[in-house]
Amino acid sequence: MEERILRIITLGIISWTTAFHLFRKFLPKRSFEFCNRLVSTVHATVAFTLASLSVEDWTCPVCPLASRPSPSQMQTLAVSLSYLIYDLICCQFDKRVTIDNTIHHLVSIVGIGAGLAYGKCGSELTAALCITEISSPFLHLRELLKELGYRDTDLNLAADISFAVVFSFARMVFGPYLTWVTVTAANPLVIKVMAVGLQLVSAYWFFKIARMMNYKLTKRAASKNLVYTEKL
Repeated sequence: MEERILRIITLGIISWTTAFHLFRKFLPKRSFEFCNRLVSTVHATVAFTLASLSVEDWTCPVCPLASRPSPSQMQTLAVSLSYLIYDLICCQFDKRVTIDNTIHHLVSIVGIGAGLAYGKCGSELTAALCITEISSPFLHLRELLKELGYRDTDLNLAADISFAVVFSFARMVFGPYLTWVTVTAANPLVIKVMAVGLQLVSAYWFFKIARMMNYKLTKRAASKNLVYTEKL
């Protein structure tokens, strides 16, 4: 791995950590998780923007397959790798550590790290960043709204639905296709395994999200029926 990339990763970890502490300092009444989600939202926006700008050919976003990352792609991957390392460590100090989230972090770290180390899979990895990060702001928004006092409101439900739709479309429509082209291309075995692992985690989350939305929409419909009945 190039020394320049290692510097970006190191500087990135320091920067994300500093941003988190600044949020904690200027928002003392907000929780640990709230501040970390603000950092995550910033990363999702930056990562999606950088990944989109680094796509070489929008007529075929994953082309050329199994290619060496361009300088802009390497920088994008290094920035996201630094965030993932920061977030994996940060989550250990919070109460929201889950097995599936930890696996997701480890799979992503190994996959991006392998791409940078081998100098392969640039197009596929940046496309994966677009797919995985496009739904992240909606994910964090729904949790931020809850702490701000908007739990069980129409605004929070709108954020839930937006997240579910964007996540499902990105991870379960484009995700399987990207996994397929990554596995069938001449990529290192470790990257192929990580691609499959990331898609499996995405599928698991998809079913959890589907159950959540079914519960929330059913609860909302029952609540409205109760109100209507009481008015009669």
